[in-house]
Amino acid sequence: MGLLFCIIVLVSFFSTSPLVESRSLLPFSKTTVLDVAATLQKAKEVVSFDPKTAAPAFSQEERSVSSSAGSSSSASTLSLQLHPRISVQKNKHSDYKSLVMSRLERDSARVRSLTIRLDLAVNGITKSELKPLDKGSEFKAEDLETPLVSGSSEGSGEYFSRVAIGKPPSQVYMVIDSGSDVNWLQCAPCADCYQQTDPIFEPASSSSYSPLTCEARQCKSLDVSECRNDTCLYEVSYGDGSYTVGEFVTETITLGSTPINNIAIGCGHNNEGLFIGAAGLLGLGGGSLSFPSQLNASSFSYCLVDRDSDSASTLEFNAPLPPNAVTAPLLRNDQLDTFLYLGLTGISVGGNLLPIPESTFKIANSGDGGVIVDSGTAITRLQTDAYNSLRDTFVKETKDLPKVASVALFDTCYDLSSRTSVEVPTVSFHFPEGKVLPLPAKNYLIPVDSNGTFCFAFAPTPSSLSIVGNVQQQGTRVGFDLGKNLVGFVPEKC
Repeated sequence: MGLLFCIIVLVSFFSTSPLVESRSLLPFSKTTVLDVAATLQKAKEVVSFDPKTAAPAFSQEERSVSSSAGSSSSASTLSLQLHPRISVQKNKHSDYKSLVMSRLERDSARVRSLTIRLDLAVNGITKSELKPLDKGSEFKAEDLETPLVSGSSEGSGEYFSRVAIGKPPSQVYMVIDSGSDVNWLQCAPCADCYQQTDPIFEPASSSSYSPLTCEARQCKSLDVSECRNDTCLYEVSYGDGSYTVGEFVTETITLGSTPINNIAIGCGHNNEGLFIGAAGLLGLGGGSLSFPSQLNASSFSYCLVDRDSDSASTLEFNAPLPPNAVTAPLLRNDQLDTFLYLGLTGISVGGNLLPIPESTFKIANSGDGGVIVDSGTAITRLQTDAYNSLRDTFVKETKDLPKVASVALFDTCYDLSSRTSVEVPTVSFHFPEGKVLPLPAKNYLIPVDSNGTFCFAFAPTPSSLSIVGNVQQQGTRVGFDLGKNLVGFVPEKC
């Protein structure tokens, strides 16, 4: 009897401990196939793609599909198209490798921005306590459906949505950003504006433009604000050298054919940084000034198309998670309400759970750590020990693939130039209640040139903050149920 008891205890321990690799009991394949030939063909095509000679982003067919979709759904459902940047602005790079290097450089700046913001919050430092920018001269004189575009050509990793601002409406492309709250766009007159695809917005031409007073609730919700002649001025900086400064106002934003009035938005007269192509930004974060919060949306979701693609997907509001969604807890950080935290419990390779303590993915009492889902970061970042475990296991399971030297932040790369396809172990995210999200191979083995060099698309970070990036999200509808505090993933639903 004593021996039987010991056996039962040991079986129980090894079946529940997150620190021990276990035999896979998962309902999906332990391996997945990467189409090398098709991926390289896309890489070659994206370098020469010119959006001016391609089909328009909003074709008549696309508009009619959106309209018919709206007639059969809830009146409160809002949907916008999303596009990769390649659909908005012509790539400036002569070869695919230089494009990738530009993307990775910008991605590193993005990650620094996010980790700096969390560090400030954890240490109780508000942005208003930091030295402000020199502002000497910047203030001279049916369904709703919008497209989502990816930010490939300038290495940004962002995706764009097409919206209309003001009355009468002016169409512009806006970056969508789940790591930001404040909505803003460039406005005339410009003290300093970067290049954008559409004409600069003219506040004087809009009848719905209304400056906010310094006592307005929205003004008081800003991290950094000033008051001038009882007009609220805002400043947002992103930690990577990007910033926007101007008046904080309310405006009408039109999604499809539906106007939404009194949305608080920054009207930036002094803007600089990494937003080239877009007129501004729609913040999808968890704070009170974000676009979903101002809509009082019960949920929102997006599906990010391949960054090397010129196709479109959608950003949707108030649409429930489908029954087949793989769900995980949507967590909140008391120190920083902007970031959207994911209840990740583990990662597996080839069906075997890695020996990573669950505490690695948890938000600490101080507000440090945790895992966020971010639309603006390209490559998923993991704490160094977690990354090493993931990489070492993947390398062990891919011994038959020829390795090559590291490329930029990628330390695990392969020469697949002689292959048309390759079978690799499935990498999966694990969530509470035994829920699992297997990733397609193209979401973690990506080309870094057009000659057949592919790299394992995860990276270590010295920060305690882990980030699920958009390369790992591509092709999957990612939804946030704000009422039930759930994140849902539905593969192949763009």
